[in-house]
Amino acid sequence: MSARSAAKVSDHVLERLREWGVEHVFGYPGDGIGGLLAAWVRAGDRPMFVQSRHEEMSALQAVGYAKYSGRVGVCAATSGPGAIHLLNGLYDAKLDHVPVVALVGQTARTAMGGAYMQEVDLLSLYKDVASDFCEMVTVPQQLPGVLDRAMRVAAARRTVTAVILPADVQDLPYEAPTHEFKMVPSSQGMGRYAPVPDDDDLARCAEVLNAGARVAMLIGQGARHARAEVEEVAELLGAGVAKALLGKDVLPDTHPYVTGSIGLLGTRPSYEMMRDCDTLFVVGSSFPYSQYLPEFGRARGVQIDVEPSLVGLRYPFEVNVVGDAAQALKRLLPLLERKTDRSWRDGIEQANERWWEVMERRAQVAADPVNPELVVHALDALLPDDVMLAADSGSVANWYARHLRIRGSMRGTLSGTLATMGPGVPYAVGAKFAFPGRPAIALVGDGAMQMNGMAELITIAKYHRQWTDPRLVVAVLNNGDLNQVTWDLRAFEGSPQFEESQSLPDVRYADFAVGIGLAGERVEEPGGVAPAWRRALAADRPYVLDFRTDPAFPPIPPHTTFAQAKATAGALLRGDGDRGSVVRQGLRSKVQEFLPGSGPQ
Repeated sequence: MSARSAAKVSDHVLERLREWGVEHVFGYPGDGIGGLLAAWVRAGDRPMFVQSRHEEMSALQAVGYAKYSGRVGVCAATSGPGAIHLLNGLYDAKLDHVPVVALVGQTARTAMGGAYMQEVDLLSLYKDVASDFCEMVTVPQQLPGVLDRAMRVAAARRTVTAVILPADVQDLPYEAPTHEFKMVPSSQGMGRYAPVPDDDDLARCAEVLNAGARVAMLIGQGARHARAEVEEVAELLGAGVAKALLGKDVLPDTHPYVTGSIGLLGTRPSYEMMRDCDTLFVVGSSFPYSQYLPEFGRARGVQIDVEPSLVGLRYPFEVNVVGDAAQALKRLLPLLERKTDRSWRDGIEQANERWWEVMERRAQVAADPVNPELVVHALDALLPDDVMLAADSGSVANWYARHLRIRGSMRGTLSGTLATMGPGVPYAVGAKFAFPGRPAIALVGDGAMQMNGMAELITIAKYHRQWTDPRLVVAVLNNGDLNQVTWDLRAFEGSPQFEESQSLPDVRYADFAVGIGLAGERVEEPGGVAPAWRRALAADRPYVLDFRTDPAFPPIPPHTTFAQAKATAGALLRGDGDRGSVVRQGLRSKVQEFLPGSGPQ
């Protein structure tokens, strides 16, 4: 390209992305974006095109990149099947409020409406997932305004936007919009802003909090930039703080009043705190499971959230404060009175201390061959202070939620709302491109690993030499079972394990990793767990740990209802193939909560 006048639309797409500060685009090639691919050649691969094994993985890598970096993630795919494959990852972004822009190819304009090859109505297909902004570029002058709005809306509303680029438009000479009728010139950049709540709402919020004697806080990812303010509020109110899963890395678990996760995957201290509190204070969370919040009418409630459409959900809050969490809490702090009676806080800290003793004992319960809780519990003490953690969906998410204590500058996330299978490995890949000098760990089940994790090991092998810190550990909890669904069948359907749908073939994941130039090992006995973690975290390349774990360990919730217990018992009586181990390990695990002293019983 010898002169600027020779630039094509596709060239300007990449130029505009560079001007927005985009450094990586996660994608997979196809002729529907052939013009863009040719532009990438001319641009010297700037921004860098990161090739996955599947478009869904590209979208999930963009989600992971955005979650860890706080920047807009960008993904790209060809028309038809490529665009369709992006959808699951894009819905993960939409439901978890993550800014992602999708660049999608489309059939040439001349062929539209002609039942042409790979012709899909992408505007209709993307109408929901990119509901805040989805546009097709049909003339060159339209491009800058559309791309700028896609970036700006994604960042401002923390959502998915889409730009659809017909194949022939990509190759047209670029013409900038002019200052005349029906043209839309555009500019870049977006100023920082923090919505400030109404003074009267803050005063009412303070009134409720000051009146409470037993305050429980629940924080989510919306409070991530307000750590100092949350800590100060919790100290003044003598409150305990529970964390929604997407807010796990908002506050360190080293604080004795932090009770950890809440909900089905949560801790007993979080459950008991919600059960016994007289005041609920929710900051930056739309935690969906109201049965784990205080009983309606038992506690007064107030909420702070930046998104007006999400306040007032789940619980009958007296005051709904709309505003940025940090700004709202800063203005709320002078209105709060310090609680002089610290008995509520003392009780929470004692319950929390006992819970970690329970976690230690549960991790030491004997298993055949390895206790899955031991695998994750052993990692806790070995975590680098700047690690980036990714957990997949399934039973592994239980152990991530309960056994790993956030500290230092650690980051951790999972698919919180969509709870899709398979984001663990692509999230870790996205994390490494966001911060190549930090270690990353992905905790995945064998179901997710077989679904797409093994293929993405190839992506890791392709790119890992570009990362200044070589450590990316993929830990597979390999129990031969789609374990979370198996337990759901038992607890909620009263059905025994359906082996035809649940049983998985054994795969040598570490051997596969070694075969493509990575490192790895299989661990089949408890004494090998901690040494294997140490070797993986000291390795000079990405490492796969294949832990052969016992599927009979139940992800027991902090409170089991009579209906769930009855259904599970019924499932076992009706001929569950693993009933003996399930009863034995379930009782061994649960009883640790009620025994004094230390050491497994």
